[in-house]
Amino acid sequence: MRRFIALFAVAFAVSVHAAEQRIVDTYKRACTVCHQAGVAGAPKIGDEEHWQKLLDEKGMAAMVESVRNGLNAMPPRGMCFDCSDDDYKALIQYMQNPEA
Repeated sequence: MRRFIALFAVAFAVSVHAAEQRIVDTYKRACTVCHQAGVAGAPKIGDEEHWQKLLDEKGMAAMVESVRNGLNAMPPRGMCFDCSDDDYKALIQYMQNPEA
């Protein structure tokens, strides 16, 4: 039983790391061009206060909708055409605090 629990714990840790890495890779592929430097007013990665202000004002559902539909200079789907709403949520959370 202990061996099973240990194997499960390792598998879970590997799975979590893979999901986190996928979000980082997606950010680099689809978001970094604008969000790294704040192009056209895009909130910069790691600017926790700015992201929190947007989340407080709009809420996560509206933020995801903005990504899906496009906002200002950001095109619809934010250059991640294969992302789900859950992916967009994870990307927003990652861009707010990439160290978390």
